[in-house]
Amino acid sequence: MTSIITRRRLTFGAAAASTLPLVGRGAQAQAPLGVGFIYVGPIGDHGWSWTHDQGRLAVEKEFGGKVKTSFLENVAEGPDAARAIRQLAQAGNQLIFTTSFGFMNPTIQVAKQFPKAKFEHATGYQRAENVATYNARFYEGRAVIGTIAGHMSKSGQAGYIASFPIPEVVMGINAFHLAAKKVNPNFKTKVIWASTWYDPAKEADAAKALIDQGADMITQHTDSAAALQAAEQRGVFAFGQASDMRAFAPKAHLSAIVDDWSGYYIKRVKEVMDGSWKSGDVWGGIKDGFVKIAPYNDAVTPAARAAADEVQKGIVAGTLHPFTGELKDQKGEVRIKAGEKASDEILSKMDWYVDGVQA
Repeated sequence: MTSIITRRRLTFGAAAASTLPLVGRGAQAQAPLGVGFIYVGPIGDHGWSWTHDQGRLAVEKEFGGKVKTSFLENVAEGPDAARAIRQLAQAGNQLIFTTSFGFMNPTIQVAKQFPKAKFEHATGYQRAENVATYNARFYEGRAVIGTIAGHMSKSGQAGYIASFPIPEVVMGINAFHLAAKKVNPNFKTKVIWASTWYDPAKEADAAKALIDQGADMITQHTDSAAALQAAEQRGVFAFGQASDMRAFAPKAHLSAIVDDWSGYYIKRVKEVMDGSWKSGDVWGGIKDGFVKIAPYNDAVTPAARAAADEVQKGIVAGTLHPFTGELKDQKGEVRIKAGEKASDEILSKMDWYVDGVQA
């Protein structure tokens, strides 16, 4: 497995503490269930943290006065995250969602100190009796938009703005490229590492650099809409990340991978309420509603539209797996044999790039 690089680093805002619930002498047996959320970025990023907060709002809408939700945003990954998670636990939250890869170790640490509370960690792999993990198969969505890129790119080259080389990001790059390459065997995907999850200026600069190098399709695994806006200014197409970002670049935005955590959050809150919650691991994809595809731009050609729809249908039906061999890496070594499908174990440890990726 590639070395672990913390997921989504920003600073912890003290002002966010005002969102914490108050638990004191007046708390009653039938008090609302406290549900806390830790976000690595601002809820206004219209990307990763925004989609998780939409899930929080869905919980409020579903359960009304039976729950009391709170959140801390802009929480830095690493040691400081433990302080934020502990703050939510001390405030009386009985279920806490920690929504970034770099929160994994701090979540386990705090969970040991609060054994009666339930913790859920997004994109991680460490679990305990009171710690569950959950993730989305983002790579399935990458296969859909990669198909569109393969059909619509005139230069046969896409630019990919990536955050950190963890398996989640690497498999997304590979899935996008493999799908595009099925359409155009000579397709190239150039990657620029932003080394951040949210930095609009950096993301915009990366997009411009990739366009200057010949890319006429821009996609990203970073969270702001800045890359889309740069693509719009330069007259090339792009794809949104985590949410439907067409409002930011109505001409450039062809579609987007949409993360939808609402169903999972509602389900897990209900399980805490009825006493059926158990630790485990969930990895949901398009079929499960964790990953959705935003509406296509009118510029998407009929051929691209039809091909993308077929990919999506095949994934849902189980007849298409984005990582079906034979697959070779950049050095020509066979990583997945002909006819074989990559197992979840292979995917969760992916630290290599398929042939044709320039990264």
